[in-house]
Amino acid sequence: MLKVFCAPARYSQGPHATAQLGSEMRNLGLDGPALIVAGGSAIRLLSDTWTQTFADADMRYEVFRFAGECTAAEIHRGTQAARDAGARVIVGAGGGKVLDTARAIASDLSLPVVNCPTIASSDAPCSALSVIYTEAGEWQEYRVYRRNPDLVLVDTSVIAKSPVRPLVAGMGDALATFFEARVCVEGGATNMRGGASTRSALALAELCYKTLLMDGVAAIEALGRKEPDDALERLVEASTLLSGLGFESSGLAAAHAIHNGLTMAPGTHAYMHGEKVAFGLLAQLLLESQPKSVLDEVLTFSSSVGLPTTFADIGIANPDPGLLETIAARAAVPGETIHNEPIPVTPGLVVEAMRAADAAGTAFRQSIRDHSHA
Repeated sequence: MLKVFCAPARYSQGPHATAQLGSEMRNLGLDGPALIVAGGSAIRLLSDTWTQTFADADMRYEVFRFAGECTAAEIHRGTQAARDAGARVIVGAGGGKVLDTARAIASDLSLPVVNCPTIASSDAPCSALSVIYTEAGEWQEYRVYRRNPDLVLVDTSVIAKSPVRPLVAGMGDALATFFEARVCVEGGATNMRGGASTRSALALAELCYKTLLMDGVAAIEALGRKEPDDALERLVEASTLLSGLGFESSGLAAAHAIHNGLTMAPGTHAYMHGEKVAFGLLAQLLLESQPKSVLDEVLTFSSSVGLPTTFADIGIANPDPGLLETIAARAAVPGETIHNEPIPVTPGLVVEAMRAADAAGTAFRQSIRDHSHA
């Protein structure tokens, strides 16, 4: 099997990066008209900067307002808007679902795509795939594209003004990267591009994990000041670039499969992708019978930044057995990434692992309370 490593053609990150969007696109030979697929907050924060940067680059553009969910219908609506605009490049600006939609539109029209995340909520921006959901908000499919984005431009001044919760959710998504990548490498599983992992991909995944542990708490403090600093810059790079390269070029395992299962529970729909992945990672570690020291390190980090560690934290307190069986059955369908784990995985094992994760998270939280009262 070929080893396959993939990445965006260019990754640019820093304060006020949006002001250079037009020139960065020109430097890569990208030409307008551009269709900007954007969420409401991105439009509010960046409209004036877009006017200036595209004028400086002598590039026409139109804005397509994203409706909120990456569905087949929304992709079709955006594709039609791009055709109507005569677009020659698609620009996504917003959170992960906006960027997934922009990538899908670009793929449908065989156009280059630029991703401009306004929150560091997931490792979606650098990847060559979209997660498609049903109209009801349930996970439907991964849609994989021929190539990664032509440009990923990350404006840390915008991210510094974002709410804390998406940043923490991004840490949850990135937290799983190294553990899932390692499982795939050790088991010889194929990555998201159908190849084997390179050593560089696993090294980037490990650097991602170490950066989270070192800079996660300080990055949250930077959001309190609404100004990017070195800790936030490193953390955003870890959640966006390192995690994106690590998961796509090494592979996924139980944590993301359990996330997909959790989307079957309506109670979880108010929770972000990375929040559910973080709980899925705890279940993965217990499924693999990882040492207590590893579990405690992940629980300690999760508690320090406010990631979910129990069923209640993701909206399904005291779930009935039928709900857990539904989640587990979806997580363990044939072809799902949970089968990259080193043991044969059944829905019954997934239920046990999720219950064990909830119990471990509850016990850890109680031990912190006991310690603080001592």
